[in-house]
Amino acid sequence: MKRLYIKLFVLFITFMGVYACREQPLQLTETKASQYVIDSTLTEDDSVNILINPFRKRLNEVLDEPLTYAPKILEKTDGEFNSSLGNLMADIVLEKADTLFRRREGKGVDIAVLNYGGIRNIISEGPVTERNAYEVMPFENTIEIVGMKGSSIREMVNFLIHEKRPHPIAGMQIVLDASNGLHSLKIRGVPFDEDRLYYVASNNYLIAGGDGMGFFKDGLNPYRTQYKIRNAMVDYFREHDTLKAAPDDRFIKLSE
Repeated sequence: MKRLYIKLFVLFITFMGVYACREQPLQLTETKASQYVIDSTLTEDDSVNILINPFRKRLNEVLDEPLTYAPKILEKTDGEFNSSLGNLMADIVLEKADTLFRRREGKGVDIAVLNYGGIRNIISEGPVTERNAYEVMPFENTIEIVGMKGSSIREMVNFLIHEKRPHPIAGMQIVLDASNGLHSLKIRGVPFDEDRLYYVASNNYLIAGGDGMGFFKDGLNPYRTQYKIRNAMVDYFREHDTLKAAPDDRFIKLSE
């Protein structure tokens, strides 16, 4: 009986302690901070270097292996309405998205649209490597495909016209008149059809409305490929011995 009383007493004390803690939640009473300066006075830890050097060496070998060749510099600023690097990026996304979508869903992709700001570096003349893909596209963006009605396509085209930036596009030709009005619009070489459903490839950030591209809000059944744009670039580099891209007539303005 004595042991029973002791057990009950211990349970009572435990319960009261827990109850008291619940009644009086912990509160922050003090904070302390220290500043550690990282500069040239710090020395490397040789043991860490010994551990990571083999991995670093192999990583650099993979990243710097030539995959293709650029006969001239490719950049996003060499055209008013479209650019060499923007065209290359959009063409890669359109080609890879179309191949994948046909294989998985039996449907083709009509258009690819990316954003000017997403291109973060140039591709220099000479050998092109996987490291270049990381420099141009450092983000983890993946390709997504969405169905868009004619009205949404028209909204997209109006956005591209009024942005006055060479956002990368492929599969579509926009021709402006001398007053910056829409003169003609073709998709895959065929005049735009307001009543058609078009499949548009872009990246997950833009399809979610990023960079002001709200025209994707009415997109139907987004298809998430889980295929990173950077990986699509690397695959494309491996498949083509020379990168041929230049500003062209996919987005132009008539002089008269």
